Amino acid sequence: MRPLQISADTAIKLSKQLNVPIEHLMHMPQHILMQKLAELAKQEAEAKPSEDQSGENN
Repeated sequence: MRPLQISADTAIKLSKQLNVPIEHLMHMPQHILMQKLAELAKQEAEAKPSEDQSGENN
């Protein structure tokens, strides 16, 4: 399996967001990475509506 084809900056940002060491991230299977990114996006989307609702009343 070859390492992911992402830039160093992207790898650093993803490792911080996913709380995964860069070495693990670079050798993580792509389908696992996509699953983790989807979970992260879902968590952010669930947190965002409450912020949007409070800002819409202005």
